[in-house]
Amino acid sequence: MGDNGVIDADARRRADQSSIRPFRFIASMPRLDQSADRWKDAVRRIEASGFSTVSVSDHFTRGWVMEPSVAMMAAADATRQLRILSLVFANDYRHPVLLHKAMATVDVLSGGRLEIGIGAGWMLSDYEAAGIEQRSPRTRVARLAESVRILKGLFGPSAFTFAGEHYHIKSLNGLPKAVQRPYPPLLIGGGGRQMLSLAATEADIVGLHANLRAGDWTESAASDLSAERIGEKVCWVKEAAAKAGRSMESIELQFNIYTCRITSRRSTADAAVSSFAARLNADPALLARSPAVLCGSLNQCVDALLEIRERYGISYFQLGSDVAATAPLVARLVGT
Repeated sequence: MGDNGVIDADARRRADQSSIRPFRFIASMPRLDQSADRWKDAVRRIEASGFSTVSVSDHFTRGWVMEPSVAMMAAADATRQLRILSLVFANDYRHPVLLHKAMATVDVLSGGRLEIGIGAGWMLSDYEAAGIEQRSPRTRVARLAESVRILKGLFGPSAFTFAGEHYHIKSLNGLPKAVQRPYPPLLIGGGGRQMLSLAATEADIVGLHANLRAGDWTESAASDLSAERIGEKVCWVKEAAAKAGRSMESIELQFNIYTCRITSRRSTADAAVSSFAARLNADPALLARSPAVLCGSLNQCVDALLEIRERYGISYFQLGSDVAATAPLVARLVGT
């Protein structure tokens, strides 16, 4: 405490950090543009580099190749400790009974290394290509809320019944019984207040994202990843968690770094690693202030992640697919 009786900044920081979660890091699933053996070797390199988790997305279009649940099982089979995450399943593409069956099987066969990420679905090109009607955001979130209840119920010890607006389940015993109890960690990702409120109420891990209401990577979606907007999203999570009687200590916050360049010059971030990264990089002001952009020396990137964790409470980061480039950062921070 300072001379004037006020707790100084360092003391406040130490108090805040006493409840901060250790860092965990996610790498994207290797591309399926190589032989099966080379693909498995690439997954093993992710594990050997210190990453906590490997993740796979759920899309039909824009070059996405792998079916997530199959890829997740293959990655689990190739490794021994690496956790396996869907980031994220689109609820509209997957009936919760079938999703539970697949994920319970993966959890058992992986020895309890599964994390289930799920969202409401958003990419318009997927819906159009597959002939699936894209309902309103409110309807999609309502469907997701019912799916989450069903998943949790089917992971329970006995037969489950549910009667909702979108799904009806009658006396179904969810099999197999998962290794992780009461169910594998559930991640719900989203960028709007309704989605993040659902996540704060139901999920073990809340994935903070841009609002993708438009169904595409738009300029407005990119601007939704400014420092100010991420702060607002964290506030929504805290408010909804408090309303649900949950402590933030029970919730892990996850976030995607879309441009990660460990270099001596920030300007090298203009080499985009994804279509969304290109949107971020097109706005120099946003590039400079978005937590989704990490660029600088190794020490600067370490300091930036420490600052993000201290400011927002985020401790679980997706760093993309360039494992060799980001491994030094992971080595410095994982578990700390």
